[in-house]
Amino acid sequence: MNDFMCPKCKGHLRVGDHIIFKIKNDRKETGLILLSPQIGNYSSIKHPSFEFGQGELVDFYCPLCSASLKSDIHKNLALVLMKDQEGKGFAVYFSQVAGEHSTYEVDGDSVRAAGEDAGLYTYFKIGEKFKKYF
Repeated sequence: MNDFMCPKCKGHLRVGDHIIFKIKNDRKETGLILLSPQIGNYSSIKHPSFEFGQGELVDFYCPLCSASLKSDIHKNLALVLMKDQEGKGFAVYFSQVAGEHSTYEVDGDSVRAAGEDAGLYTYFKIGEKFKKYF
């Protein structure tokens, strides 16, 4: 079972079969969203009254310390830390754009991309910090 943590406070974000995030839509409304811990599974659960549109940039925050999870690689990507069953650490970047399926599991030596939109964030668009992984 993979564990997920906030890169700022190192608090655990996984509860049972979900990763919990605080989110904010473009109208500055906040809510909670539950995502699958399986890389490449883009199912989510949120309260039906909390709305955001396809293509909308939804800001992700740690529900424990309220730190922004926006990565410094690209404004559309969020960052969390992941530890696998063997205790190996990874940086996991995922799209904050509603409906965009792109996730990157980075261990320093390699990058595993998942999602039909993963090609949107190639090393040409991501920047110098990420290029070393390609």
